[in-house]
Amino acid sequence: MIRIQNLEKTYTTGAVITPVLRGITLDIKKGEYVAIMGKSGAGKSTLLYQMGLLDKPTTGSVMLDDVNTHDLGEGERTVFRLNHLGYVFQDYALVPELTALENVAIPLLMLGQSEKEAYAQALKMLEKIGLGHRMNNLPNQLSGGEQQRVSVARAVCHHPKILFADEPTANLDSASSALVLDVFDALHAEGQTIVMVTHEKEYAERAQRTIVIDDGIVKE
Repeated sequence: MIRIQNLEKTYTTGAVITPVLRGITLDIKKGEYVAIMGKSGAGKSTLLYQMGLLDKPTTGSVMLDDVNTHDLGEGERTVFRLNHLGYVFQDYALVPELTALENVAIPLLMLGQSEKEAYAQALKMLEKIGLGHRMNNLPNQLSGGEQQRVSVARAVCHHPKILFADEPTANLDSASSALVLDVFDALHAEGQTIVMVTHEKEYAERAQRTIVIDDGIVKE
């Protein structure tokens, strides 16, 4: 599902050149649940952003489901992200003025579904994660754990080929973290490909495989 070859990412600020990724090569299979770990500044989130087409590598290639993303223009990358990828961030990234139901329906509406279809599908997803009763609540009326579960519902309601999660439990207590990870476990059991960045070893152990990044390279 994901094939990374000789991936490098360097940031340049004036005369200062900062290499973040240093020739990473790895494969992630369809339906696999992978955790990416490493110290702060190791390049974990940068790697996730290259895989998720949220940033472009300096050199190297990113293949997603046999598509060479290097060949995609900006508009094509946007369409590919919308159709095939889902994202969960540590800050939830919910629209504060929209209800939980409306937030989950956003990608479905962007894909051209009618409001009736989008809201019906969004409600099914909220019910699946145990938050159907919160459908009309705004984000500020939800706990952190509930907001993150809504974020997960939004990320997967359109059945993406890959779910990317960047420190999804960073702002949650242990009980809320467990609930979010339980949702990931259920999605993985249904065949969802998941790539999750985490600092927590106990959370990484819930994945099938852990990739450790150190100073921009795959350590193990």
